[in-house]
Amino acid sequence: MTDEAAQDGAGAEGSAATPAPEELFGAPLTRSGGQLVLHPSREQYPLLLRTLHEAGYLSIIDLTGVDYLTHPGRSGLPASVAPERFEVVVNLINHRERARLRLRLQIPADDARLASAIDLYPGTEAMERETFDMFGIEFDGHPDLTRILMPEDWPGHPLRKDYDPGRIPVQFKGAPANR
Repeated sequence: MTDEAAQDGAGAEGSAATPAPEELFGAPLTRSGGQLVLHPSREQYPLLLRTLHEAGYLSIIDLTGVDYLTHPGRSGLPASVAPERFEVVVNLINHRERARLRLRLQIPADDARLASAIDLYPGTEAMERETFDMFGIEFDGHPDLTRILMPEDWPGHPLRKDYDPGRIPVQFKGAPANR
């Protein structure tokens, strides 16, 4: 078979070649709900953010975490991306082009950390702190990675699937003591 025939997928047996996985900005690409979804590695993330910023994606409108501990059968990941326990989901918007883009980053449980986006996107300050507070995912380079919702001395991270809430009563300001 010639190189040309192999590229066209017309081999001796007539079988089609496996198409190369789609990529955009150097990261695997999928689509979900009509939106483009990129799946960069943690190592690609800082450079990808800079590239997206230069391409007009000037706002991160959401950044959050997901714990897949009890949901191993998730879908939507390209074959080249290995699922991890945690995922950080980042939604960006390009107002000029009226375009949205979602990033899904796999974060291993034994090294739950990611570079901070705060230098390029200052609006992520509270979002990264909330993700740290609720999931325990650390953002390297964040200037004030402290709890934002829970008291500083609160044990654990409440949105982790293995978090045990126990029987600690929490009294909120202005709420009646006996309900």
